[in-house]
Amino acid sequence: MFKIVSGHINSPKGFLAGGLHAGIKKKKKDLAIIYTETPAVLAGVFTTNQVKAAPVLWNQDILKQGEGVHAVVINSGNANACTGVKGIADNAQMAKWVAEKFECKAEEVLVASTGIIGLPLPMEVVESGIKSLADKITSKSLCGKNAAEAIMTTDTFSKEVCVEVELKGQKVTISGMSKGSGMIHPNMATMLSFVTTDVNVAVADLQALLAEINEDTYNMISVDGDTSTNDMVIVLANGAAMSEKITKSDPEFIKFKKAFLYVHQTLAKLIVKDGEGASKLIEVTVTGAESSKDAKKVVKSVLTSSLVKTAFFGEDANWGRILCAAGYAGVSFDPMKVGLSFSSEKGCIELLNSGEPVAFSEALASDVLSEKEIYVHLTLGSGNSKAVGWGCDLSYEYVKINGDYRT
Repeated sequence: MFKIVSGHINSPKGFLAGGLHAGIKKKKKDLAIIYTETPAVLAGVFTTNQVKAAPVLWNQDILKQGEGVHAVVINSGNANACTGVKGIADNAQMAKWVAEKFECKAEEVLVASTGIIGLPLPMEVVESGIKSLADKITSKSLCGKNAAEAIMTTDTFSKEVCVEVELKGQKVTISGMSKGSGMIHPNMATMLSFVTTDVNVAVADLQALLAEINEDTYNMISVDGDTSTNDMVIVLANGAAMSEKITKSDPEFIKFKKAFLYVHQTLAKLIVKDGEGASKLIEVTVTGAESSKDAKKVVKSVLTSSLVKTAFFGEDANWGRILCAAGYAGVSFDPMKVGLSFSSEKGCIELLNSGEPVAFSEALASDVLSEKEIYVHLTLGSGNSKAVGWGCDLSYEYVKINGDYRT
């Protein structure tokens, strides 16, 4: 249906990108630009936090206007959040500088920022960086790689994915990059994620599709239970690969949807895999729920439990903590119908069957939980609905990273 390929945010036709060290951070890359000469239709979802950073407010206004977008400028190291009137003005100025370089309107430039909250942007550094970087963006792989690296904060690796799919006889590409490691919790879209595609798609259908997919990808991840002030998912589709537009009523749309889902799900999972201080990726599947909404509530309750997360860090099969977290999720179920198992590449252990504890080998449990990816399957026995979510363990390193994050 679609093919996973090596690529970057500038792999779709007509997109250019780049990243460099401007000086916002001490050493690492901290400024990225994505550009398309052909204006792209925009889809986006944004944080539900009442405290929204200046770039979130700016981008929400652009989305409402429904006009084409030419560029995205992203800085790391400074969130430009809780920075008052100056922060709003600085955000607009970033868009203006990019617009001047590419001879477009400021309202055709999106802005994203990530990093420390409450500090003003060093605007002289930002201006110099934008003017320098705008002359360096290309479609080359290295430039795309640089862009992905430039949006990182406490991330330990850059997060990218690229797929190709054939629609109406034309090869189209969907590429994405994201950042996120801490302050990650499902409540809309949790982190920064950018996706580009050369698909020619109706804007209303693209927005509806992103909103739908967001519920099963970014909204089903959690690292630490904190919903950021800067979270956003941005999708740009410039139509450069095909002349005929696809809509949700088109039979080809389902092929696009599957590829689009894969890109976002991959980016979401990479974020929790790189959770601050994390040593394990935990996938929780809940089946047998009365509704999808109930299943999601239980998944999130388990993923956000500090006791569950620390047990996985200690590789301790203390499965009662999972039942406890499921029990306070606000979902009605019969504990006497519940089943629970853990699995990894080292094997599978059944822990609970129809509400009855199952004897298991502690040695096998230790082997199963020693792996980097752990799968939890919880069945409620109440219905036919299911949900899947992703999280990570809670380690000493998480406290260390966040204890001196600002300094």
